Amino acid sequence: MTITRDGNRVISLMGEPPVNCSESERKQYIESANESALTPLCKHPLNHSWTLWYYQNIRSNSWLENQKKVSTFSTVEDFWSLYNHVEQPSRINSSNDYSVFKSNIKPMWEDPANKKGGKWTLTLDKRFRYQMLDEYWREILMAMIGETFGDNGDIVNGAVVNVRNSRDKVSLWLANAQNETNILAIGHSLKARLGLGNAFSLCFEAHEDSQVKIGSTAKTRFTI
Repeated sequence: MTITRDGNRVISLMGEPPVNCSESERKQYIESANESALTPLCKHPLNHSWTLWYYQNIRSNSWLENQKKVSTFSTVEDFWSLYNHVEQPSRINSSNDYSVFKSNIKPMWEDPANKKGGKWTLTLDKRFRYQMLDEYWREILMAMIGETFGDNGDIVNGAVVNVRNSRDKVSLWLANAQNETNILAIGHSLKARLGLGNAFSLCFEAHEDSQVKIGSTAKTRFTI
């Protein structure tokens, strides 16, 4: 039913307020009607529940203390509500991260669901931060929660964006680092989704290799 507002009158599915109500009761009724009108009658559920995490680099804290759970969502509408109310990656401080993972998985190598997996990573020089970082982060999230990787998507655990002084990274985390067919299928699908062409490469690293990396460099298993 159409809802109209003129300051004194609201028509909604709730109908008109009772005739004999006080002015304060009438205002409360109208406010309640407004809230009901703005709430979708039906939300669109996602296949999984997802959690947004924010890592704030406070040197006096441990890594775990710096990692904070922000909110959990399980519908399309709740995702966009959350997405539109947090700062874009390009606007958060350097050395901070966002992560979005299935709600039963923590954004860390040590989580049992991640331990034997790896990640596809796109690395961007900081000069592209304000042009591309936010767009690529959004596209990865939409591809991930929208289950666009088909049967291969079962091994998708989450996504991370790292903002750093010299370059930023956007990563898609997978549960398995051994199934080359699935890994490459997801990588090619992601590269096409982001429209990278030949301008940028995606690199796949296994978490077990990252844990024994030399300096800041880990072994790259695949590059596309």
